[in-house]
Amino acid sequence: GLLKSFVSAVHGARRRAARDDRAETPADRLLTARGLPCGPDTAALGCPTVAPARSIVKRARTQDSFKAREAMARVALLLAFGARASAKCLSSDALEHEFLGITGLEFMPSEGSCCQFDVCGLPCAQPHDPKNAPKFYGRSVAMAVAAFCAIGLVASYYVGGDTAKFFVAGRTLPLPIVVMTLASQCIDANAVLGNADLSYWYHFYDGAVLPIGLGLSLILNGLFLAKPINEMKLLTLPDLYARKYGRLTEVLGSLICTASFIALLAGNLVGCGKILAYLYPTVPLKAGIVTSGLVMLLYTAAGGLVSVAYSDCAQAMFGLLGVAVCALWAAHHGNKAPPDSIGFPGYTYPDTFGQRVCDKYDGVPCENDAAKCCYNTEKWCPSDDNCRADNGAYWWKGGDARIFDSVNEQGGNQMLNPHSLTPFPNAILFNWATVFILAFGNLAALDFQARCMAAKTAKIAQIGCLMAGILGIMVATPFALMGGVARYYYGPDSMHAEFEADTCHRAIDFPTCAQWIPDKQAVLRVLTKVAPNVIGAWTLIGIVAASMSTSDGAILAMSTVASHNLFANLPRFLPKHFDADLVTTKNKLTLTRFFGIPCTVAAILIACYKADTTGYLLVVAFDIVLAGCVVPIFGACYCKTPSPTAGLAAMVGGSLLRIILEFSLPKDGMLIAPFGGDEFLDYGRPKSSLYPTFFDVPEADKWSRDSDQCEQSRLEDWTGLDSMLAPAFSLVCFLVVHFLEKFGGVTLVSSWLVKPVPEELDDDFLPKKADESIPEPPSTPVKPKAPAVLPKADEEAAAEPVHKAVDEESAEGRGCAVA
Repeated sequence: GLLKSFVSAVHGARRRAARDDRAETPADRLLTARGLPCGPDTAALGCPTVAPARSIVKRARTQDSFKAREAMARVALLLAFGARASAKCLSSDALEHEFLGITGLEFMPSEGSCCQFDVCGLPCAQPHDPKNAPKFYGRSVAMAVAAFCAIGLVASYYVGGDTAKFFVAGRTLPLPIVVMTLASQCIDANAVLGNADLSYWYHFYDGAVLPIGLGLSLILNGLFLAKPINEMKLLTLPDLYARKYGRLTEVLGSLICTASFIALLAGNLVGCGKILAYLYPTVPLKAGIVTSGLVMLLYTAAGGLVSVAYSDCAQAMFGLLGVAVCALWAAHHGNKAPPDSIGFPGYTYPDTFGQRVCDKYDGVPCENDAAKCCYNTEKWCPSDDNCRADNGAYWWKGGDARIFDSVNEQGGNQMLNPHSLTPFPNAILFNWATVFILAFGNLAALDFQARCMAAKTAKIAQIGCLMAGILGIMVATPFALMGGVARYYYGPDSMHAEFEADTCHRAIDFPTCAQWIPDKQAVLRVLTKVAPNVIGAWTLIGIVAASMSTSDGAILAMSTVASHNLFANLPRFLPKHFDADLVTTKNKLTLTRFFGIPCTVAAILIACYKADTTGYLLVVAFDIVLAGCVVPIFGACYCKTPSPTAGLAAMVGGSLLRIILEFSLPKDGMLIAPFGGDEFLDYGRPKSSLYPTFFDVPEADKWSRDSDQCEQSRLEDWTGLDSMLAPAFSLVCFLVVHFLEKFGGVTLVSSWLVKPVPEELDDDFLPKKADESIPEPPSTPVKPKAPAVLPKADEEAAAEPVHKAVDEESAEGRGCAVA
């Protein structure tokens, strides 16, 4: 009956009767995988689809071989006459035919079934509740977005036509505003939704590294760069390149930073559009992305940095508190990660009697090996309508709980031990590279530095960075725990679990159906169907607020750089084609608002192309600037007179090496470095129809986990190494060229392109003092006085101190303190 054949229904159903005899147990009589009555309110807990009743006599596979060959012959005959299956489950024709012979099916997947059931005996993934998220969530988010936009538009009246207020908020931002606006830039949709998504798809630190890296960047900025950048009274970060290294470096830096922020904006538009599409199912994802981009462009263009800064404060209040409350709920949620699988009839536990898992589920001696501990059918599945079971996806000790609790019997944390996630691979190289990329690459972030420039004093800029960085790490890092909660309700042991049948893996002991396919909306489902309504809505508002805060800052930064550092330089590079007064103080505001349009459109296009990605574009954005733009910033701040050619060489050298390494290093797209062990093998294609080794069946019916039964290749992706080598090479380029020109007497480049721009010509937006007003010309011409004629001896005496001062200054400027 059912209980005796349940072992053949989960993971390894290799012998099946005809589908005509199926008798499904009514859903209202089942229990969830966690022992609660199955119903609409507990659907996410995993109501088991109990396998159909069959009259199957357990016997050795060798006794079934004759019937299998007969069935295979019938299938071959059908194929020969053109009666072909409508689809395939396995890439191997021989294995597909073998399963068809074993099951007696004409094709797979059979009508009304799925590959993971026909091949592996895993219940088909149950569809999600067709009902949309309650309107309460959508209305709450819409009202919050409207409020944020209203704040930004009201702030635009304060700006008027004042360019200083638009670009740098009059350089008057106080400490609370600086802290809130920097924190809101740090906690964006990538660091929140992308964080939880990556934690759910993979493991805790795969998501947590995002807010950790962003927070560290603010701390580093406060320690090393915020003070000198604020004191320089810059308008944009590329102005620093112009003052220290010349126009060519300014233009190259502007192009690189703009490309970086287009990717950053795209990542945030994906997060915001994803929420809108989920809350309003009639709105396609790409339409949500476009709508988000246009809304953010509207109020950013209206109010500039004043609008952005004060709307960021409201967004930070909602965002920080919402994310913090949700993280607190996840940390104290009773089911914060999937535990050990309880299994099913015929399931063997990973330990034995007197040990944790076996005793936890009151295991009994196995039928084929009494020394092993097996599923207690009498206790957990006494009848068809009272059966507690799951997919047996976590047959190893601890399940995912050992990872989210940072406990591993094999020793080591995920960030310290490559094998801490066994039997799964650990992307430890890429995770450390992500922290490095975000911590140092973000130092060239246009929006971060714009807020430091707008701070009232250098001390406020410093303290604001430090406080915002600590706040960001403390609030956003625990949000990665949402990944564990999402795995509990929508993970491999849930009723919604979906597996790729045509995969095998020796490390996790699955001859078929080895690869679990995550639900891309799992985190949003937890927020709207599991979390309390208030917490769920608050968190959604917080994620949207975080997305808006970073997006508006990115739009403003890009459009300012495009007009001030790129468009305004056209007359200098192409004097025959553009007038010298192409950009003036009067039209710069209009041009900046205009350039926000192409920058936003470019980001929207990238976001639509990578619409299923959250978090990844954040790393891409700051990987772009880390390669060549960060070292020149440190050189400008810590070298009194840095070599202009050195800054150019560092920017070009680091960026070129990054491009070369991108295409020369081995990369298979899995972001896993090639460590030893079977867990660092990629999924293979199945070659065996036998059972996994954790089944209570005769040894002859278990697969051997050899390469001939599952051929796998080793994962090899060195992504992250290139991101760390490029800035190191950029530093070497800077130091070599700087010391050659300062101490070696070598002039590598002599051109106006690498001539530092005088400070007084670089910023039209400094507030003028009362005594600096330009006097009106006299009404009548004044005859110039004749120059005084000095005796030759007196002339030489007067010139001597001048030459001496110049020599001392040039000698003093050769030193360079490298941070």
